[in-house]
Amino acid sequence: MDIQHQQFMNGGSFYVGTSHDDPIAEMTYRRVGPILFVDHTQVDESLQGQGAARALLDAAVAFARAHDEKIVPLCPYAHGQFEKDPSLADVLADLPRQIAR
Repeated sequence: MDIQHQQFMNGGSFYVGTSHDDPIAEMTYRRVGPILFVDHTQVDESLQGQGAARALLDAAVAFARAHDEKIVPLCPYAHGQFEKDPSLADVLADLPRQIAR
């Protein structure tokens, strides 16, 4: 699966498709300093069950590791994966609960 990355001034997205304007799978984030707030994950029916969401998350985690950044998983999918998979703990932002909400 070919994961693309598009960065904007205050965020970006990891996506599958020919354009970030019309992705068939996408994980978006907002950036505050060195912290990526992953706020949305969406996968088209055509990719359901093929690991697309996890591939997007893995790309975001690899990006965070490569740039010494942290992630706050706000969307339900990313949050659930961070709770289940201890191998992601190194990029989990250590924020007070009231800030992360």
